Amino acid sequence: MTIRKDIGLAVKLVKDVAASRRAQKRLAGRLLGDGPLPLGRFKIAVYFADGAVNLYQMRQWYRPLAVLAETWPVIVLSRTGTGALPMSEECPVPVTYVRKVADLERVVDEQDIRIVFYVNQNARNFQMMRYPRCWHVFINHGESDKMYMVTNQIKAYDYAFVAGDAALARLDRVLWDYDFEKRAITIGRPQADHYSGLVPYVPDERQVVLYAPTWEGDRPTAAYGSIATHGVALATALLASPRHRLIYRPHPRSGVIDDAYGAANRRIVGLIKAANARDPAAHHIYDTGAELGWQLAAADVAIVDISAMVYDRLAAGKALLVTRPAEPAAEIDTGGYLAACDWLEASAASSIVGTLDALAHDPEAEARLAVWVERYFGDATPGAATARFHAAVQHLMEEWERFDAVRP
Repeated sequence: MTIRKDIGLAVKLVKDVAASRRAQKRLAGRLLGDGPLPLGRFKIAVYFADGAVNLYQMRQWYRPLAVLAETWPVIVLSRTGTGALPMSEECPVPVTYVRKVADLERVVDEQDIRIVFYVNQNARNFQMMRYPRCWHVFINHGESDKMYMVTNQIKAYDYAFVAGDAALARLDRVLWDYDFEKRAITIGRPQADHYSGLVPYVPDERQVVLYAPTWEGDRPTAAYGSIATHGVALATALLASPRHRLIYRPHPRSGVIDDAYGAANRRIVGLIKAANARDPAAHHIYDTGAELGWQLAAADVAIVDISAMVYDRLAAGKALLVTRPAEPAAEIDTGGYLAACDWLEASAASSIVGTLDALAHDPEAEARLAVWVERYFGDATPGAATARFHAAVQHLMEEWERFDAVRP
């Protein structure tokens, strides 16, 4: 088993290197045609050191960044070819490829970057954080109660933009000697003001169910994925029901660690294809698209794992079920929404139709959900989070001016 795993990792490494070289070659020609960046134009940079597999972390920020760029010019600094290539085609703000540290230094020298955003905790973030005279701000790629959200690494940044009171309470339980009042700024979820994409079917009387599981995780404490434990059973039940439409949106990393998890994912995809062949009007969806938004708005009920998707859906304020991890070692933060959420056990996955019927007629669950929406995101009325996001940026720009005036 170990030898097979090592061979698999070696093959993956070779494929990754080949993909990176192909992307670099295509980018070289494109960048030559684009010409140099206008000097001194960009005030805000978004630093992204990952490749295509983690591009979902950037994509959810595309629209909020595009709106922000109308006030403060924004540029994305991409460190990998496989990340820069797709972003250069789809991102609404300029993207520049800075493969080497020398490339990064050139952009920093030529631009007037005052704020740098980070959407994840990639170790190469520190290659950017070495630059002074700009605020380094962790904006993350989603809100959740996962262990990832309470890492001490947040102290490395000058500021953190967090969703709301729940995030502050979560961090306060674990961080020592952290100035929350100054360094943690609540902005809600501006992405919820910019739901993207078009619904790819004609709405009808069917109840629409979004099943958006996470990947299997790289260790038992983070094994939140449900595809292999819940997914096949609940998909089978929903696809057999004439009253339901399934939107299946698995995490793009599903199956990268566990072959059995990947096999379960492929089985669900096959079940969706077979169900649509039997009844084309059902229009079940296997969703791997870049845009996330229409799914959250269109679904009557969402079934998600412990991940940022819990809170993406919570921001929509609509019915929600959370799968309980089958792995006993999986860490569950019960100090927040997960202490009061509606859980879906693996043993109940095959009875999902009855569970959904009961949830649809539960006013207490609806009222409870509204309380938690407020706690996690504050004012969730359309436009409120975007206003807070822009106000936070304005505050940091003013702070930059204040420090620049006294420290030339």
